[in-house]
Amino acid sequence: MKKGLHITLFIVILCCFSGNLMAQYDKDNIFYRGQKFLSDNKYPQAINVFNLLIRTDSTLHEAYLFRGIAKYNLNDFIGAQSDFSRALQINPVYTQAYHYRAITESRLGKYDDALRDLHEAMALRPGYAGLYYARGIIYFLSQQYDHAIENFTRFLRFEPKVSEAYLNRGSAYLMMKDTMRSLNDYNTAVLLNKFDPEGYVRRARIYAMQERYEKAMDNLNEAIRLDSANTFVYFNRALVRNSMHDINGALSDLGKVLELDPGNALTLYNRALIRSQIGDYDRALQDYEEVININPNNVLVYYNRAAVYIELNRYGQALRDYDKTIELYPDFANAYMNRAYVKSRIGLIASAEDDRKTARHKIENYKQKMGNDSTFSMYADTSKQFNKLLAFDAEFARNDFNNDLLQYRKVDIRLKPLFKLMAAAPATQPAFDRRYFNPALELLKQPPHSLYMISDLQHVGEQELLRHDAVADSVLSENPTADAYFRKGVTQFQLRRFNDALNYFNKAIDADPDNAFYYINRSVLQSEMIDFIASIENNVQVLALDNSGATKTVLQNEIMREYSYDDAVNDLNTAAHIMPDLAYTYYNLGNLRCLSNAYPESISNYTYAIQLYPYFGEAYYNRGLIHIYLHETEKGCLDLSKAGELGIDEAYSVIRKYCVTKDN
Repeated sequence: MKKGLHITLFIVILCCFSGNLMAQYDKDNIFYRGQKFLSDNKYPQAINVFNLLIRTDSTLHEAYLFRGIAKYNLNDFIGAQSDFSRALQINPVYTQAYHYRAITESRLGKYDDALRDLHEAMALRPGYAGLYYARGIIYFLSQQYDHAIENFTRFLRFEPKVSEAYLNRGSAYLMMKDTMRSLNDYNTAVLLNKFDPEGYVRRARIYAMQERYEKAMDNLNEAIRLDSANTFVYFNRALVRNSMHDINGALSDLGKVLELDPGNALTLYNRALIRSQIGDYDRALQDYEEVININPNNVLVYYNRAAVYIELNRYGQALRDYDKTIELYPDFANAYMNRAYVKSRIGLIASAEDDRKTARHKIENYKQKMGNDSTFSMYADTSKQFNKLLAFDAEFARNDFNNDLLQYRKVDIRLKPLFKLMAAAPATQPAFDRRYFNPALELLKQPPHSLYMISDLQHVGEQELLRHDAVADSVLSENPTADAYFRKGVTQFQLRRFNDALNYFNKAIDADPDNAFYYINRSVLQSEMIDFIASIENNVQVLALDNSGATKTVLQNEIMREYSYDDAVNDLNTAAHIMPDLAYTYYNLGNLRCLSNAYPESISNYTYAIQLYPYFGEAYYNRGLIHIYLHETEKGCLDLSKAGELGIDEAYSVIRKYCVTKDN
């Protein structure tokens, strides 16, 4: 669906329980702590608390409801839906669970399911006004604006002072092109809540549409006075100032957005357009380059940057940009026309004529197919749309903007790193003593070893590492056993003396070829040596998700050298043969298989690691990324939801990016 003015959606956090709900004080106290975290917007902490309750008593339907609310607020809609469903399995007449599951289903685009759930909730509690509010939102999201208006109106009969309902009904009126009623509702919302900047922003948008720019500016200035850190307001004011030909003011506001949110590609793009229009070509090119770094598949940027190159008579670069535009969007007729112009300027006359013929053919096809529908024809026969500032009705300030043509902001997503034995401080024990237990690992934690299986080298300072290294030297000089060589290799590894560490690990394995941990550490060392060498050569390989949910290798330059992880994989296979029940071995194998592009094998390794250790959050996280890469989005999002539940907070930024449908 097209994005309209965003819907104001709130979930009420229940704060009361009946006196006989919890017989034990400790459960009441835990519930209170969880609710407090929810009210303070500390959602990962709330999830941890409700995990504890569920672990204590898996029949507490309220615990699933509250955990679902926390997940919802982290945009983990799949996880929230699962929790609300679990609450309903335990208590089939739980109205709130139907209500919140409906809201969640609407965010997943499951509008029919959401309406069915609301029907069930209304049958249980016909006088519950909040259900009409939720149904109004669902009708809005499914573009049934007349039904949305009807439901918001019914809600307002019960609750006539809820400003959000007027904002939402006003948006529905606006989508039906009834600007008068829309403006009336926005006016009412402002009167009811003069301290909410949203009402002023909405009202300003209508004034801008009506070209009543002074009134739009007054409202946006008031919104900024109320919330001086709201990037969306500055962005909108920049659009209005540009329409008023206040170029310096528009650039100032866009600069403020980038000061608050440096990765905002939409703002960089618009600033590039303005700079191009005023002849500030060098800085326009800088902005376009940043947008391309964030989203290398952006049609608009290549198309508009080519025009800047033409102004600078840099026809070769303009030609490359038009080539890229056509590669990304083969039906973009105007790109062919402009490329024809560039080709003619550099003497490619015959090729230029071919491009002109192609452009005319595509324009004619569009006209025949579209008739009076200009939705797609604008891409074929005019570039005007691409040269305008882009204004989107997104929740700009919430960092979850997404658009098919222009990516909102840079998202850097990487696999959680490999695990290895290191000298480190004792790790904090997870809730319910869910830490991984292996008798051999427990022995290594005891002195004189004091080694822990971790995934981060930066657990102890350099001075402490040097002290460990000195102790390892002393032990090795007195008794050069396999363990002594291994311990010395560990400290050298942590000090990033890779060659020395490899030498000591080799000696340890020569002295005792049946110790799985020696092979694990040597494997990780070999892998990190590859990464180190690659970084020196400016040839860094980073497994990341691109803007369509696919993985890519991000390169620091255009020359790519192949690196083999075969030796590291062989060491892990040996470790698995020696100690077949160690979850970390299979997790590490999953990482290396992924870096070797063996994705099915990678998933199998993560899956086996999870079987051995069901609370392995990092394994769920990495497996989720691989599933998304393979376009198995639902599986990936379920894994990421579980990872977030198990304490991997980064999972929620990935969920927000790849598991929320674009219509929401």
